[in-house]
Amino acid sequence: MEQLHFGVDYYPEHWERARWAKDADLMRDMGIQMVRMAEFSWHKLQPREDVFDFGWLDEAIELLGRKGIYTIVGTPTAAPPAWMVHKHPDILPMDREGRVRGFGGRHHDCQSNPTYRSYIRKLVTKMAEHYGQNPYVIGWQPDNELGNSHQELCTCASCRQHFQAWLRRKYQTTEELNRAWGTAFWSQEYNDFAEVTAPRITVTGENPSAMLDWKRFCSDLIVDFTREQVEIIRKYAKNQFITHNYMGFADKVDYYKLGELLDFVSHDQYPGGFYLPKTPHESNHILAATLDVVRSYKNQPFWIIEQQSGITGWEIMGRAPAPGQLSLWAMQSIAHGADAVVFFRWRTCAMGTEQYWHGILPHSGNPGRRYEELQDFIHEVNPLMELLHGSMPQVQVGIVFSFEQEYAFQIQPHHRDLSYTGQVQKYYRALCERNVPADFVPEHGDFSKYKLLLAPLQYIMSPELEQKYLDFVRQGGHLLLTMRTGVKDKTNLCMTERELPGRLSEAAGVEVLDYDCLRDTQVKVRFGEEEFAANIWSDLLRLWPGTEILANYASEFYAGEPCITAHPYGEGICYYVGTEPGEALMDRLLAQICDTAGVRPILPPVADVECTVRQNDRARFLFVLNHAGEPRSYQTPEHYRLLKGQQAGKLQPYETQVLTMEI
Repeated sequence: MEQLHFGVDYYPEHWERARWAKDADLMRDMGIQMVRMAEFSWHKLQPREDVFDFGWLDEAIELLGRKGIYTIVGTPTAAPPAWMVHKHPDILPMDREGRVRGFGGRHHDCQSNPTYRSYIRKLVTKMAEHYGQNPYVIGWQPDNELGNSHQELCTCASCRQHFQAWLRRKYQTTEELNRAWGTAFWSQEYNDFAEVTAPRITVTGENPSAMLDWKRFCSDLIVDFTREQVEIIRKYAKNQFITHNYMGFADKVDYYKLGELLDFVSHDQYPGGFYLPKTPHESNHILAATLDVVRSYKNQPFWIIEQQSGITGWEIMGRAPAPGQLSLWAMQSIAHGADAVVFFRWRTCAMGTEQYWHGILPHSGNPGRRYEELQDFIHEVNPLMELLHGSMPQVQVGIVFSFEQEYAFQIQPHHRDLSYTGQVQKYYRALCERNVPADFVPEHGDFSKYKLLLAPLQYIMSPELEQKYLDFVRQGGHLLLTMRTGVKDKTNLCMTERELPGRLSEAAGVEVLDYDCLRDTQVKVRFGEEEFAANIWSDLLRLWPGTEILANYASEFYAGEPCITAHPYGEGICYYVGTEPGEALMDRLLAQICDTAGVRPILPPVADVECTVRQNDRARFLFVLNHAGEPRSYQTPEHYRLLKGQQAGKLQPYETQVLTMEI
């Protein structure tokens, strides 16, 4: 079968059967090659406990298949039906205040509940038996956006029992649990695992070690929930892929661990999301970062299983995409490593919560400008996708990203404006603005392929990770560490053996003697001959011999003290940043560090113009994307020829150009 590159999310059950054939014809004419269906259709597939009805889905799959359109089947386990909830109300999730969340939305389920699991096994088995050999079915998506809607759920009796069992496996004895959690504080010792509760709302305060393990448990529960479905599907569908739709930096489940179950990961990308704090233009670096972090979860090309195709909205709506923006956003996904793009959704729904989450077609079902724009886009770009398939962005900079660091800062953020993911994205933004592409890399990943490694807020530290960082610098790498490094061990207890950043002082050449949480204020920092603003935090440093001062504090009682340093270690250099640099300081700092590390931008930066590169063993593909609603110019590189676009070096509003060079 040929490679498939473009698809759409389709919900035939929302429309009369007489319409399906017209939809199939419009999809075929548009260039659609595949659809995702059924991920919320449990009642349609199982209207009663002992009644299964796959006929409607069979008919839709057959109709589309005859038009050359293949199907990805979603298991509908994110939407258990009312008959099941009525018969087994214990499957509903319970929040931290002890309130049961009711039926009427989605993900109204406890993923540890044995009754719910038994229904899932039965349904998924019947679906896999039925569709596992269907020639028109190419793949599966278990559930939908796992972790979405479950941030504080579930704390019911079933989850408590599963948490206790998880702790027994991890710690073996309550003595070890008490040591790891530091339960001597406030008389929190346990005599038996049965005494451990799920973390309901307390009178005051929470045990940070217990909360970290709870977040780990919740992630592992979702992975186990998925594994059960994946194992059933693989038994009956040996030649069909399994993927799942991730949500960028969403943190309920460790996406690295979830990805081990999947053939490849997919992602839902909504640049014009009504929930975004800024417009797409202002938050472009965040949108780029979400794509790069998704690529990191399996370190391979990925799919977009939901790509925005219209106005977003539930109760509140976002802006209408301007002409060219839908194409631009799809090309941004491709530029960062997507081998396929599936648009959400085919037709704007007339019912339910997502009545205003607009699709390619409006409520009327009549093709308009969105259909025409994406039809032209697909026909133009599909040949390019064949050339790009399997290629990866080429990078020299890695940014360490860890779900455990995110969990730890959720529990104790220190400063109300400090966010682990936000801090990571600020460093990414400075690279993005300079046209320096970056990978996100897990703590267990390969550091050695990068010239420069950025590791902000390495709060939770282990001897193994310390050694990886020391080895990376000793062998010639350039490493950036920041404030709040090496504060806690893996159990979320504070380190006490030496000054921060612990053993990493060997590479960083500094020790933290004190610190200042910058409540409602900034600190001034002198870098070179200029003065800049910094935020959130100030580390007060003692330098080791040979450590160079790059910047000093210029205000507060520690004015004149070092703030940012560089220290040679082995064949490399370790930088230490004792604050959160403001945008101007961050730009200057990373410009200098990149230059020292020999990391060059792809092209000279131009405002609102994003550049990235994908490469295989035959050719390099340069993407130049204009996120502005007005023309932009850029410096065309030598030895490249224009593959897509009107005039190399001259960008129309929202235009993407692709240039290529043979290797």
